Amino acid sequence: MATREEIETYIDRVALGDRVAFAALYNATSAKLFGVTLRVLNNRAEADDALQEVYIKVWRAADRYQSNGLSPMTWLITIARNHAIDRLRTRKKGQTGLDEVAELADQAPGPEQQAIASSARAQINNCLDALPADRAEAVRRAYLDGDTYQDLADAMQVPLNTMRTWLRRSLIKLKDCLSQ
Repeated sequence: MATREEIETYIDRVALGDRVAFAALYNATSAKLFGVTLRVLNNRAEADDALQEVYIKVWRAADRYQSNGLSPMTWLITIARNHAIDRLRTRKKGQTGLDEVAELADQAPGPEQQAIASSARAQINNCLDALPADRAEAVRRAYLDGDTYQDLADAMQVPLNTMRTWLRRSLIKLKDCLSQ
């Protein structure tokens, strides 16, 4: 097992984004941290998943580690233990008995709701088709695909303010079309 100083050095280097130090830290401490997660979760597969998530947390939080004379393993074990407990709580919260499941309502839309949604979808598509093709594409990409205004402006080779104007005017036209 690595010494306290070596583990602290690994953590310091991980804080700087050193992947080699991260691999060394993993090799030096993963067995112990796996034991911690396994003891809390009592499930090998889940403990293994939790261990991977713990090291992601260590990678992201390494810059917050402060050498204070205590063992760096205490810091790592605390992260692992707390993460495993959080997973355990989430797992327990998600469990329901068979009696409770029988009383759950089906969340899927019924035939009437599906017909209404289909009609609304068709109306929206008709209104989008009434827009110029580039405007309709911009609206779909911005509001359905999540593209940013800047991404759209770059893709369509127009200034950012032009893209904003296109989208605003297109939404006004869609609102008018949908209200008819």
